[in-house]
Amino acid sequence: MSNSNVPSPKFTLSKKVVLEQYNKVREVVDIPAFSSKTNPRVTPIIEENTDGFLSVHTTNELKHIKDMSRVLFLAQGWTQEIVEDLYNKGIRCFAVDNEFDLDILLSTMEPTDWKITLLIRLKLKEHSLRTERYFVFGMTSDVINERVAQLKDDTHIEQLGVHFHRKTQNVNEWKIQQDIEDVLSEETLEAINILNIGGGLPSEYANTNVDVIGSIFRRLRELREWLHEKDIQLMIEPGRFISAPAGKLITYITGVYDNNIIVNASVYNSDMDAILVPVKLRVEGEVGNNAGEPYVIKGCTPCSMDLFRYRVYLREEPKIGDEITFINAGAYNFTSNFCDLEEIPTEIIE
Repeated sequence: MSNSNVPSPKFTLSKKVVLEQYNKVREVVDIPAFSSKTNPRVTPIIEENTDGFLSVHTTNELKHIKDMSRVLFLAQGWTQEIVEDLYNKGIRCFAVDNEFDLDILLSTMEPTDWKITLLIRLKLKEHSLRTERYFVFGMTSDVINERVAQLKDDTHIEQLGVHFHRKTQNVNEWKIQQDIEDVLSEETLEAINILNIGGGLPSEYANTNVDVIGSIFRRLRELREWLHEKDIQLMIEPGRFISAPAGKLITYITGVYDNNIIVNASVYNSDMDAILVPVKLRVEGEVGNNAGEPYVIKGCTPCSMDLFRYRVYLREEPKIGDEITFINAGAYNFTSNFCDLEEIPTEIIE
């Protein structure tokens, strides 16, 4: 659906907000590693303006990064050739989530003089519904404890750590110290240098509650203090928390009828999160519930799931050509080729 009388949609990404959010994290952990998959346009901002690491999952993502020594690369289906290529590119920090990939890495290193940082991923029980929707990464605690004992004296490994991950927006997963004490042996805790707790720091959406963020940061400080007593550094891979608040999606109304607003963008080329997670973007200037008539904000495709918001209250009656700006829109704003939608451009602002 198009309307030549209205401007094209665009994203804006604020460098200032990116760095403010990064610094909030930097205050409570030892090693922040921005999760590049959340928004690769944020990656160069982090690299150029901070000392943080960059968490990367695929070789394609590396094109956004200049200094490969800043990369934490997470393994998935490795071969010896892949490992050698990554090392030759300058990557020295790796996270491995299964014994197959771990053995490939170890056998590739064995005849070399390589020195790396290695994190092995723990399969940590999550307190969420078993929907069979999510793949479970990691090795059992028995395997982790056994492997750490084997690896702690490996001359190729300068720093050894354990990695796990909480799903994004899961605000009930932050009693980490107790979980770790329950599954990692004292010998493992004595042997490792780094505990990487992954991502999962929540961000604010129309259908989420982030009032708990203060208590989460308090628990992070407590966790770091506990880890420091054991000479372990705390690492975290925030993505959404840094990138979401920095982004806005600016769209324009192309139609209004029966309390339905049609905008000239789609969740399929701007906000796939609305379908996948699902989280719903807030609208700049929206007012509280029951303030007049609620509106549906619908995207421009024929799909019935192309919904930005199912119920939103606006300060003024919407008209064709009006701007609708979605806030907290900087995370996972990837696109699809559904209906041959074009990728929406991003403008970096200071």
